[in-house]
Amino acid sequence: MAITRHDLTRRREQLQDLQRYLAVLEADHDGARAKLLGFRQRYLEALGPLMRELDELEAQLHQATAVLSDTLKRQGVEVPVPSAPRCKAWPEVPPLPEATPLPPEPTGPTADLPPPSLKTLYRRAAMRFHPDLAPSGPEREVCEQRMMVVNEAYANGDRSQLEKLLLAAGELPEKVIGGPADAVRAWLGLCEHMVQGRIRIVQAQMLLLQSLQMHELRIAVERAEAGGMRPLDIMAARLRAQIAERRQELYIGERVGGDARLAADFLRKRYQRLA
Repeated sequence: MAITRHDLTRRREQLQDLQRYLAVLEADHDGARAKLLGFRQRYLEALGPLMRELDELEAQLHQATAVLSDTLKRQGVEVPVPSAPRCKAWPEVPPLPEATPLPPEPTGPTADLPPPSLKTLYRRAAMRFHPDLAPSGPEREVCEQRMMVVNEAYANGDRSQLEKLLLAAGELPEKVIGGPADAVRAWLGLCEHMVQGRIRIVQAQMLLLQSLQMHELRIAVERAEAGGMRPLDIMAARLRAQIAERRQELYIGERVGGDARLAADFLRKRYQRLA
């Protein structure tokens, strides 16, 4: 089935609409990612050193409790041993994967050829059959007869008659009935498929950003800050309090090794806290 110039124009407009929608989605994603990265940087600058210090203390405590546990086992005392602490790493905020560029639009004489107008068909028929363009003799008489048919068909608006005459004379079909423009139609379909696929990727990536714990934390922190609170300062104060507790715990753990009862009690309490 031939595709008209109007059909191709409409398909191109639909593709452009998809591309504009994709551009909006990509801009929204990039904006959301930039906010997350900015918050991540601010969060780590405010709390990163305290979190690293707390992780180091937890590692020292684990080493101290492992030594106590080995000592108690040699004395025949079985106590629960906490598992090794795991440093919490913030997940990365991945960027959008690179988009595959759309292929270039095909070009060529049959890329976009809707059926020509009746006047165009008449002019082509006149160039083929006009007696003045034919040599004298029988061939000229044939052209005169055919030109009469051409004039009558044009006067009656008989497009099909003009098409039959031109096709019988060897005119290219795409110049008579219009080209199917299969190459352009296939290109438009491929581009639409690629843009729709990219839209699904961007939407999935946006959902991934919104599912990150950091996103929820950013929303909560910004909401609290809008209400006049200073949540990062509160978090920092809590981390400092935990650091002071771990230092005290480490101080005790390093000094109870000589008393099996105190060492066992220390390990049980630490296991309960971590559990």
